Amino acid sequence: MSRASAVAAVLALVLCACSGPPPHAHGPASVSPDPPSPTASDTNDPVGLPKAHGEQRAVVDVYAHDRPGMLSPVVAGFPSLVYVPNSESGTVSVIDPKTYKVIRHFVVGRRPQHVVPSWDLKTLWVNNNDGNTLTPIDPATGEPGRPIAVEDPYNLYFTPDGTTALVMAERLNRLDFRDPHTFELRESMNVPCRGINHADFTMDGSIFLASCEFSGHLVVVDLPHRRIREVVRLDRHSMPQDVKLSPDGTTFYIADMMKGGVWLVDAETFKVSGFVPTGAGAHGLYVSRDSRELYVSNRGAGSVSVISFAKRRPVAIWRIPGGGSPDMGGVSADGRRLWLAGRYNSEVYVFDTRDGHVIRRIKVDRGPHGLAVYPQPGRHSLGHTGIFR
Repeated sequence: MSRASAVAAVLALVLCACSGPPPHAHGPASVSPDPPSPTASDTNDPVGLPKAHGEQRAVVDVYAHDRPGMLSPVVAGFPSLVYVPNSESGTVSVIDPKTYKVIRHFVVGRRPQHVVPSWDLKTLWVNNNDGNTLTPIDPATGEPGRPIAVEDPYNLYFTPDGTTALVMAERLNRLDFRDPHTFELRESMNVPCRGINHADFTMDGSIFLASCEFSGHLVVVDLPHRRIREVVRLDRHSMPQDVKLSPDGTTFYIADMMKGGVWLVDAETFKVSGFVPTGAGAHGLYVSRDSRELYVSNRGAGSVSVISFAKRRPVAIWRIPGGGSPDMGGVSADGRRLWLAGRYNSEVYVFDTRDGHVIRRIKVDRGPHGLAVYPQPGRHSLGHTGIFR
């Protein structure tokens, strides 16, 4: 039995007891007019993985705990806010999602790249890349704390068991293993590529697939043994960005800014299985609250492509009137809004996920990048601007 099948069988025992997800938050603009069969991943039920011949399908969805209303007790008292790191200004803007107003503004370190929820959901970490610090934010108050010295923290992830922080030291071409609370360095791993920056985990959490944007590679990191298992070479002139695992755990989706689309990579063999064109500057990847669709921000095209996981192709495209530069962000807790930073326009875009229209454009400081919508549903955070399980 393959690793994916074995894990699916185990997860089935847990997830079968869960009730079905709430109704979809999407309207006609984001749903294909010819829906697939009920057993595909485009249904109301968690995604099914095929088992051995003659056995019942195992129920698996890696995002099953990310449905609307499934907030952890840890975050129950936190105010709903949107945190925007402004890379060129060295600041963070805090937006009230109800009024769409900037209600707080504070200075952090040099070139803040992403706002990352901690594994235990109790802290938000601002990654001050050039400042070599992490600034903590208390999500109960929205106020910043004392920075911690951390070398080259372009991006930040946490192992699924919460025992280790993974710092993506992009300019150093290094993956640092640190304490998830104190960020004391435990071990460093040099990677055979340039510009390591975004990643996601296999369903069982044993593999960390990371993108290296400046050399066009993906690195497969064996976490238990702390070693590079292999390097995946994409096409010439590729510039891979965000990485996201499909709900059924079988496929990684990798945005490619230079190719203008998304690569599909098998999550067991790590072989490239396809490419889906979306738009110029494909950059950020976000899963809908019902696990049906993947939102792809096309930074160069000023649009968002909606990919159906079942069909493995775009079923809608949302354009920003007059253009823009949609970058990184997240989905609201109820699934009805997609928030994205406008990297080169000093603004934030808010899309209605039911029909794709832009609800608001909110002015912020220069260079807004990896904004975090918080809190979001989920039991724990795996990092970036919010990968929850």
